[in-house]
Amino acid sequence: MEEPPQTWFEACARTLTDPQNQRVWSIIVSLFGDLAQKPGDRLSGSALSRIIMPMGIKPEAIRVALHRLRKDGWIDSARTGRASAHYLTEFGRARSAEVTPRIYTRVPDTPADWHLLIAEDGSGQSALDEMLLTADYFSLARNAALGAGPAPEASEELMSFDVRARAVPDWVRARACPEDLAESCHSLLDALERAAALLPAEGGITPLQTATLRMLIVHRWRRVVLRMPDLPTAFFPPDWPGPDCRAAVFHLLDRLPRPALSDLDAD
Repeated sequence: MEEPPQTWFEACARTLTDPQNQRVWSIIVSLFGDLAQKPGDRLSGSALSRIIMPMGIKPEAIRVALHRLRKDGWIDSARTGRASAHYLTEFGRARSAEVTPRIYTRVPDTPADWHLLIAEDGSGQSALDEMLLTADYFSLARNAALGAGPAPEASEELMSFDVRARAVPDWVRARACPEDLAESCHSLLDALERAAALLPAEGGITPLQTATLRMLIVHRWRRVVLRMPDLPTAFFPPDWPGPDCRAAVFHLLDRLPRPALSDLDAD
């Protein structure tokens, strides 16, 4: 027996679903970060399920993921009668806010000036590791890291230089853009272009459908952009799809404006 033809929404949701990552707790984090990050924002349990289930995720998996997020301090829940609502905790909002600029920046502000930190093998490594954890650095090698702007007041164990890139060899480009990151970016760009062709004309998309499609886009983009170092173009291979992928993400998000939370229960 032949399967019934897909609707545009089913086809679009399938196209945008990340083939590599179905961790439901991570999907929920992406959803709250996009739709319900402000204090007082709440998503009903019913709306949450209806947004996520088009990915093929079952209600049982959503309940398990919510339990994990509550246990980890990301999300809290409240009940009104038989209905439940979920919201980010102060910790969850803070963690979401940390990555929001990276996810939603349309045109990255790439600094012209940089500094280099070098650690002695062995004894100085812990000082460099601490810098890598607490600030935005690009690791060039086990004992060397590149950071934006002037050199900070580093510890006495680190040598620091203010630098400008004169030449970028292929081994640095390979470190800035490993094969798996490039493949994820190409895959996302292809999915975005195919999804854009499936969207109906303006006015033909419900708030719930909009929320689902935005979640799928943001979730995949988040997994790409948070691995993408903020480096000048010269640090990437000539065929690096990052800028085209970023443009396609925001082109599609602009066609899917963020719905009001109240509309998700009225849909």
